[in-house]
Amino acid sequence: MKTKESFLRQLPSVDELLKEAAVLKWLEEHPRALVLQALRTAVDEKRKVILEIEKQAVPQSPAPSPQPSEILNRAEEILNTLSQLNLRPVINATGVIVHTNLGRSILSESAVKNIEAVAKGYSNLEYDIEKGERGKRYTHIEKLLCRLTGAEAGLVVNNNAAAVLIALNTIAQNKEVIVSRGELVEIGGSFRIPEVMERSNAKLREVGATNKTHLKDYEKAVNDNTALLLKVHTSNYKIVGFAKEVSISELVDLGKKRGLPVMFDLGSGCLIDLRKYGIEGEPTVSDAVAACADVITFSGDKLLGGPQAGLIVGKKKYVDMIASNPLARAIRIDKLTLAGLEATLREYLDGEKAVKEIPTLNMLCQPLSEIEKKAIYIADGLKGVGSKLGVSVIDETSQSGGGALPLVSLLTKVVAILSNNLSAARLEEMLRKNNPPIISRIKEGRILLDPRTIQRDELDTVINSIKGIASRL
Repeated sequence: MKTKESFLRQLPSVDELLKEAAVLKWLEEHPRALVLQALRTAVDEKRKVILEIEKQAVPQSPAPSPQPSEILNRAEEILNTLSQLNLRPVINATGVIVHTNLGRSILSESAVKNIEAVAKGYSNLEYDIEKGERGKRYTHIEKLLCRLTGAEAGLVVNNNAAAVLIALNTIAQNKEVIVSRGELVEIGGSFRIPEVMERSNAKLREVGATNKTHLKDYEKAVNDNTALLLKVHTSNYKIVGFAKEVSISELVDLGKKRGLPVMFDLGSGCLIDLRKYGIEGEPTVSDAVAACADVITFSGDKLLGGPQAGLIVGKKKYVDMIASNPLARAIRIDKLTLAGLEATLREYLDGEKAVKEIPTLNMLCQPLSEIEKKAIYIADGLKGVGSKLGVSVIDETSQSGGGALPLVSLLTKVVAILSNNLSAARLEEMLRKNNPPIISRIKEGRILLDPRTIQRDELDTVINSIKGIASRL
């Protein structure tokens, strides 16, 4: 019987493995450091297996023969993992459209093309071609923003939390900002309006109750140290029942009477009226501008459907003040974000086209009949796995996600998958660790794949991936 020492002596050295034909090919395609790490890890794993088996009083299995081919197979797996980029595409089969964990909004084709064009060469980011002199980066989109919203001026920073921060810091530093207690929103990552306000050096003055705030609450709170009236759109929750809030129009009227600016943090940033598509409850930026709010802030990567950005529009007096704040440079956007945002905003010049071309809007307004066709296509493609996986198309609901439309459930058709051999949790894990990863959800012991968020060019990938998993069961 071979001893532990004899098995360990048979382990090939890394230098010996480097001479193998397969490894020489790897070195042509991958950095040497990664190849060496993969080989060392594979050898170490085999060594640990031998040592662990020898430790057993009664070995449950014989020590494996350390064949170079086995080590090379394992090294190749490790090398492939090491060579993958950490940030990579996944297939969103959850039905959550603006999925914060999965990168929020998918960019339109025109946005992607414009980003690529700007990224691969020089651009006129801060250069005025007409005048032949230095220009400002925000001139590329300010007129477009004003045209789409009706605002006097516009500015862009790196996200909406930053937009709120710099606006409060500019207008209300060391002074009070009055806001309803029912609008002290917490956004993703546990960031809260009061905390953002604190960092801006503005002082929070809460008014009203959690469920009810009246105009008289604001009126009573105004004092000599008041700098701003703030309304926050509760885009990620709703208070229903015995509830009341003060409208932006009412707040603007009060602001005019008391000589105070009014700011409206819209958050989700909807540029078109979704009611015509059967989706209620989301105010548009144009509505806020029409109500004469002085400053309006919103996101670029939620319902707007563009890259991550914080947009600020409103009265020129206040937007210019914000743009002059030194913080503006610290939170400005780069040329790639600007390229993607401009292309996205241009889609909105034709509202009907925007719904078709901007993926977020397209998925949000997608007819149930189209979703059902995609679900049936996936189910039909999986007919061959019937003996290993149960596949059916059932009714379900999708969500907008991204802290928007909290009361809206979108009817959908999903592909439900059930395995007699695997738990739903294990099947979900196999899908998640697929290449590319397929992110699904579990309900009542079944895997659910929602075609609403699966792109058309991903359907065959989903089918083939599930077939591959079924073949291994």
